[in-house]
Amino acid sequence: MPELSLKAISMPSSPIRKLVPFSEEAKRQGKHVIHLNIGQPDIETPQVAIDAVKNSDLKVLEYSHSAGFESYRKGLAEYYSKNDIQITSDEVIVTTGGSEALLFGFSVGLNPGDEVIIPEPFYANYNGFAAAAGINIVPVTSSIKDGFALPSIEEFENKITAKTKAILICNPGNPTGYLYAQEELEKLSEIVKKHDLFLFADEVYREFCYDGAKPFSVMNLKGIENNVVLIDSVSKRYSMCGARIGALISRNAEFIAGAMKFAQTRLSPPTYAQIAAEGALKTPQKYFDDVTIEYVARRDIMVDGLNKIKGVYCPKPKGAFYAVASFPVEDTEHFCQWLLEDFSYEGNTVMMAPLSGFYATPGLGKNEARIAYVLEKKELEMALVCLEKALEKYPHTTY
Repeated sequence: MPELSLKAISMPSSPIRKLVPFSEEAKRQGKHVIHLNIGQPDIETPQVAIDAVKNSDLKVLEYSHSAGFESYRKGLAEYYSKNDIQITSDEVIVTTGGSEALLFGFSVGLNPGDEVIIPEPFYANYNGFAAAAGINIVPVTSSIKDGFALPSIEEFENKITAKTKAILICNPGNPTGYLYAQEELEKLSEIVKKHDLFLFADEVYREFCYDGAKPFSVMNLKGIENNVVLIDSVSKRYSMCGARIGALISRNAEFIAGAMKFAQTRLSPPTYAQIAAEGALKTPQKYFDDVTIEYVARRDIMVDGLNKIKGVYCPKPKGAFYAVASFPVEDTEHFCQWLLEDFSYEGNTVMMAPLSGFYATPGLGKNEARIAYVLEKKELEMALVCLEKALEKYPHTTY
């Protein structure tokens, strides 16, 4: 049999989905699995997005422009303007999800073998995008002890080599929910400017900031306009994960021209999904206000509840809808599998994402897990009861 490529062999499995077979078996056994492992909100998609598709009268599903519908790109420019980000529609390429946007960005800005510095823990699929582009991730480690604040500038500088071409951040962060302050980003911009690096910023959780916190976009950093590349998506903002519509944005005309070559190669983003995304731009502010109130309530239930469980620690996130908790166990991967295979309480069990797969440094995150508080409050409350009961019964609890 022919051998697989080295790229296929090195492509990592998703730590978010690797426990799915155990979850499916638990369900076959009649257990109710409370999914805290994946950022799939149960919030309804805005009706204006659904209606846009229902009311379309297309007779032919034609290709769109490779950069996406011009009307949608102009609508995006207006959306960003309302969020104090000034761009033109020519500085936007509509992509098949934020995933494609970052893959295009890596492919345009870095050569195979080049390095991108990423604060860890980070969204695990960044590993896959890097592998697909043939580039190497160099982690700079943040710690649960200080709530996953941005590591010091000295730590970033220590990681820079002749192969370093970019820094990537997620703000607000997945998996930590940490929100970088303007001052932190301005310090980061000094390194970007000094070493002439690309700064990729995944800002897909922009709408989800709490406790009066406001997001500051890298697009508003001064002096590095040609270095900044924004990654965005409709998936979380409008609870439209299945639409697979994202955006790659930069004021660097040469970068956008390079990305267009990749966009042309895949022909165009999907038509109906673009119609839905363009319709979603008309979502009323009340939708976001209500969603924010709901997520704050869910966050407080989950984070406060976790911190009441013996041996568990969870810093309170300022954004997104994830939290990272440390557990009194040696290996959360084993614990998470045990929850699905061997544990239930009143017919319920919990599925979480072990955090070791969100680190690039081997051995880190062994006793941590990511929790997505995207379910209704009663589900979250039952999950907390299950976790407390499980830790009392788990044979490898360390407290």
